Amino acid sequence: MADQSACNSQLCLPFARPGITSDRREPGPDISASLPPDPHPERPVGPAPDPLPDLIREAALRLSALGLRDRIEFRAAWNSRMRSTAGRAFHAPLPRIELNPRLRAIAPDEVARTFWHELAHLVAHARAGRHRIEPHGPEWRRACADLGIPGERATHRLPLPRATFERPHQYRCPSCGELLRRVRPIRRPVACLACCRKHNGGKYDERFRFQRVPR
Repeated sequence: MADQSACNSQLCLPFARPGITSDRREPGPDISASLPPDPHPERPVGPAPDPLPDLIREAALRLSALGLRDRIEFRAAWNSRMRSTAGRAFHAPLPRIELNPRLRAIAPDEVARTFWHELAHLVAHARAGRHRIEPHGPEWRRACADLGIPGERATHRLPLPRATFERPHQYRCPSCGELLRRVRPIRRPVACLACCRKHNGGKYDERFRFQRVPR
């Protein structure tokens, strides 16, 4: 039976949650006077085509090469509500990838890289099955390499708006003193991940449950 505890970077939970190139040359003679007028004057340039359909098609090829095409059926879309996040992946209820549309204006080349970054999460999750893995652990790094982006960073450095939130709710580990700050109060038992790993094999332990710090 799979371990029923779930962990992120700080918490241990008792139950898992279901170019443009240019050719510069020396100027030649002016021949514009000998040319007839252009019957089709320059038209306004329209918006760049959506890169997602091509990326999804390429993803199908890469997943097939990895033997995962039948195991990963996902959707990808733009999410205009995203601000500081470049992209994110969801495993359930249906696998999907969401990308920040600001990427197209800020760094068009990053659209593809963010897409593969998020797809690597789905690949790592599919390979792991019921085993718990770190979000950006070795399984994810291997998936990045298999998808053609070895050495991918866990976080981006793009000029997206930074999310700032007041975190008024504070909790402290009774064992090591680790302080946890949250925007919303914690509604269920969570314990210090570092202490759970050190003393209980990474499984939830009530001894290290975060305690509310009075304001």
